[in-house]
Amino acid sequence: MTYTENLWLFFTLLFGIIIVPGMDMVFVLANAITGGRASGLAATAGIMAGGVLHTVYAALGVSAVLHLIPELFNVLLAAGAAYIAWIGFSLIRSSITIGRVEGGIERSRWASFRQGALTSLMNPKAYLFMLAVYPQFLKPQFGPVWSQAAVMMVLIAATQLAVYGGLALAAGRGRDLLVGSPSVTVAIGKAAGFVLVLIAALTVWQGWSGAM
Repeated sequence: MTYTENLWLFFTLLFGIIIVPGMDMVFVLANAITGGRASGLAATAGIMAGGVLHTVYAALGVSAVLHLIPELFNVLLAAGAAYIAWIGFSLIRSSITIGRVEGGIERSRWASFRQGALTSLMNPKAYLFMLAVYPQFLKPQFGPVWSQAAVMMVLIAATQLAVYGGLALAAGRGRDLLVGSPSVTVAIGKAAGFVLVLIAALTVWQGWSGAM
């Protein structure tokens, strides 16, 4: 697999995860609905900032493993593939729906940004996901880990901006899509689940082929 193909695979996985309705998406919608587009975009920026910090600690963790215990890298690959497959099967079996979006009080743009970052940083699933996914795509043969991580950081931020920022700009339609069309959110979750399972299978196959 070339570096370009590796990045495309990462982007496919990333997009599949981000479009699944969850707490980050609902937080952006709630801010956009109660505080307008600017508040929604500020919340999006906060979530993007949290994503940057997640990327940094994940890259540092992989770098430490490669430097201190290189043999553990393959173990992380296998564990990560199993975790991705588990998420995928969970999404396939579930029926994700979003209830009425509770906006609460209107926040300032700075408050929306700050709480968006905290929402991202306090999400335990984000930590598990980053630790499981990153070892699949940060590969020594593609150069320094920090440079690969920087590219992935940009991809993550750009995808969050496109998805969450797009919802913030079209808050009314985004709310109606998620709340008024349960079948749409269910379909999104199941489709993302299939993507994750396929990527997990591909990871295992590549690891097995490399060991032959």
